[in-house]
Amino acid sequence: MAKKNGSISYRCSSCGYTQPRWLGRCPECGEWNSLEEIIIDKNNVTPAGRGKEAVEKNKPVGLASIQAQENSRLSTGITEFDRVLGGGAAKRSAILLGGEPGIGKSTLLLQTAASVSKSGKGDSVLYISGEESAAQIKERADRLELNCTGINILCTSRLEDSLDALDSLNPTFVIIDSIQTIYSAEAGIIPGTVNQLKYCANEFISWVKERDSVLVMTAHVTKEGTIAGPKSLEHMVDTVISFERNADDIRFLHAQKNRFGSVDEIGIFSMSEKGLEPVVNPASLFLTKRKENQPAGVACTPVFEGSRVFLVEIQALTVAAKASVSRIYSEKIDSGRVARVAAVIEKRCGLCFSDQDIYVNVAGGIKLSESSIDAALAAALYSARTDIAVKNGTAVFGELSLAGEVRPVNKTKQRIKAAEGLGFSNILAPADDDKSGISDIKALIKTIFR
Repeated sequence: MAKKNGSISYRCSSCGYTQPRWLGRCPECGEWNSLEEIIIDKNNVTPAGRGKEAVEKNKPVGLASIQAQENSRLSTGITEFDRVLGGGAAKRSAILLGGEPGIGKSTLLLQTAASVSKSGKGDSVLYISGEESAAQIKERADRLELNCTGINILCTSRLEDSLDALDSLNPTFVIIDSIQTIYSAEAGIIPGTVNQLKYCANEFISWVKERDSVLVMTAHVTKEGTIAGPKSLEHMVDTVISFERNADDIRFLHAQKNRFGSVDEIGIFSMSEKGLEPVVNPASLFLTKRKENQPAGVACTPVFEGSRVFLVEIQALTVAAKASVSRIYSEKIDSGRVARVAAVIEKRCGLCFSDQDIYVNVAGGIKLSESSIDAALAAALYSARTDIAVKNGTAVFGELSLAGEVRPVNKTKQRIKAAEGLGFSNILAPADDDKSGISDIKALIKTIFR
């Protein structure tokens, strides 16, 4: 009987005899009740090949009876990349890496390919490029002084060529650079369309889900920095990673989605002549080194990104509004948070911000989103508005409520220890049940600015 996704047949579990109808006894070997239902699926992907294959009908099983998979992660050989992935790339997973042109996506993946191939575990790599020639990739590898042993290069935009190479080589690590350049005649001949992206990505993901391999696909981004193409492409993969940069040669790698790890970790790289190099000790990377006292409008705070503490410098500037309505310019901290903190200061401390244009920045270009930065943001705004500088060696953190309370945040001891390790002697933390501290915005302002 014909089905939407294939036809139904019955196969003997004893001898493998197949026939279109169920029988109580196998005509070939004579076994009773041995015929099991199978589906002839033309879209099925098996290690033996592609095309019309017979597969057993999937049936539910008890979760408690399933054995957890050991050694389920593959190390990329790059510490910061492994950190963002949650301790390495999970096998049978698909990773989508997005970033603006020239940021270093291809460089990172080529370095990863070299590290995986020389791990000594027999891992092979297939690098499929639809944007560059094999000679261009080899020139980059030579410039970065990478060992190319174990790396196979395929320069094509045809999906069918890529799938044939995957079936023949059966690599452990697969790189698609980029998914927008791959096309299949089954979905048209123009690459980059919505149908092409979904169809080609689904074929690659289906292949890797059947094997202990890892798939990494690079993707173009829009002007806003989001991955170009259908949003469903992000839903199809297991991990979505964003690659960003600041004004210097620092690159930030963070996960927007991760089924096998945390999305709070951040990887930090510096771009050099030898490629992307992990920043080993980034704790003071986002602090400005000054020989003199710090200017007004600057406040320092310890923030957590995953399992690490960074000391960051929040910078604020207020000027008289040029229009009848004041505006907020803030890229690294959400402008809504800036408006809320300014409103709390205006209401609880009587300092007017409604006639001011507010500019907020974070030194080093890192984006901040956790609530613990509220107190430091308030100190920076008050300092900028009154032109009174925060004393050197002062670090402050805490969540600011609409009532003006400075609320406790998690991992207080780790934040204080990290700040003390970088030479901060005056650390202002929220009041807790078992210790004294800053209780509200008025106490915070009085303590910092006397």
